Amino acid sequence: MNHTKGGLVIFTANSHPSSRELGKRIAERLGVELGKVQVYQEANRETRVQIQESVRGKDVFVIQTVSKDVNTTIMEMLIMVYACRTSCARSITGVLPYFPYSKQCKMRKRGSIVSKLIASMMCKAGLTHLITMDLHQKEIQGFFNIPVDNLRASPFLLQYIQEEIPDYRNAVIVAKSPASAKRAQSFAERLRLGIAVIHGEAQDAESDQVDGRHSPPTVSRTHGAFHQGPFCVPIPLLMPKEKPPITVVGDVGGRIAIIVDDIIDDVDSFVAAAETLKERGAYKIFVMATHGILSSEAPRFIEESAIDEVVVTNTIPHELQKLQCPKIKTVDISMILSEAIRRIHNGESMSYLFRNIGVDD
Repeated sequence: MNHTKGGLVIFTANSHPSSRELGKRIAERLGVELGKVQVYQEANRETRVQIQESVRGKDVFVIQTVSKDVNTTIMEMLIMVYACRTSCARSITGVLPYFPYSKQCKMRKRGSIVSKLIASMMCKAGLTHLITMDLHQKEIQGFFNIPVDNLRASPFLLQYIQEEIPDYRNAVIVAKSPASAKRAQSFAERLRLGIAVIHGEAQDAESDQVDGRHSPPTVSRTHGAFHQGPFCVPIPLLMPKEKPPITVVGDVGGRIAIIVDDIIDDVDSFVAAAETLKERGAYKIFVMATHGILSSEAPRFIEESAIDEVVVTNTIPHELQKLQCPKIKTVDISMILSEAIRRIHNGESMSYLFRNIGVDD
């Protein structure tokens, strides 16, 4: 049954077959057929998009999930959006459950803020609206000059905890670093559970001098200050940080530990956190994240670790990883994406999808 007004077209931009599964689920929930389009790679690796039906005067929604080749994923999205724009579509909404390059949203050393570049490219291609989910940093929304709806996967993950973990009342929500403490606190308050924070873990690239302005000039040091030339003002020397021993703030003994985060890619930090929690007496360990990138040897490391189960959503295809590691479970979030599409197309308020969501969620 069709739940939308006329003039709606849904395309999947990804040329990888497994990545089109989410688009099919969304189309089924809306009671419409996927739009006819061909997306493929030329022999010279150029991306070609051929739209095979009229989009003139219609609301177009381009669903794109990130495959292993993230740069091809971005080009497919940009070319399809531009093709719809030049074909006189009334509006073009991008549906990117996982926003690529979202970790590169801060200046580091002499690098660049790549998220801003991607946002500018999408707006320039002709995007008029963006639907995404659990941005790595909410400030990324400010990189766009178009409306951005940053949906949340937490209701689905909370439902999984309540329905699939029978003794979840004996659980404690764990932040594997102080940076993810707010997310852990949000889960704990909604489930009426305790919280624990692991402090003193090995520093990773995400937290390593995020402002990128730590490169010192070639100077001489005098009395704890920097000097450069006879007329320069002395600048106090900032002492380097020392990583403290690993400490778990909170009681996990005899409890189920549920580690929450937004992205799980390189699993080394999760495996180390699980080992620490086991040593502190946790008898079962779950890891829950919105985006399961699970690159490289992540499935093997999870299988060999103290982690009992990894729960992620289907914002990113990971069927291959599930075959390699039966500990990986999937939560379907196509329901909220299809409802967002329906409301935008019908001109309805989006506030229903953000009920009880606070600033820190």
